[in-house]
Amino acid sequence: MPVEYANKSNFKEKIATGTIILDFYADWCAPCRMIGPVLEQIAEEVKDIRVVKVNVDENIELANEFGVRGIPALYVLKEGKTVAQKAGFMPKDALIEWAKNA
Repeated sequence: MPVEYANKSNFKEKIATGTIILDFYADWCAPCRMIGPVLEQIAEEVKDIRVVKVNVDENIELANEFGVRGIPALYVLKEGKTVAQKAGFMPKDALIEWAKNA
């Protein structure tokens, strides 16, 4: 499944079910551009984890709701609830393990 993009109008529907890696990012952010391809691989290869991205420049309210202070800000959500969070780059295997064990 491809990476999904969320905004204020579709956010609750995008995160409502399943295990999700939520990525708050910006196009200008170098670490965000580094982790982007990793998240795309996870979205395509790992069937039980969905990847949802939120652009902080376009969705300031959502970033504020989650208390995002630095990007990339990564969250694991299970059935719509935050169960873990981290900031910065992580390799693919570590991201998958983190999301599955959160």
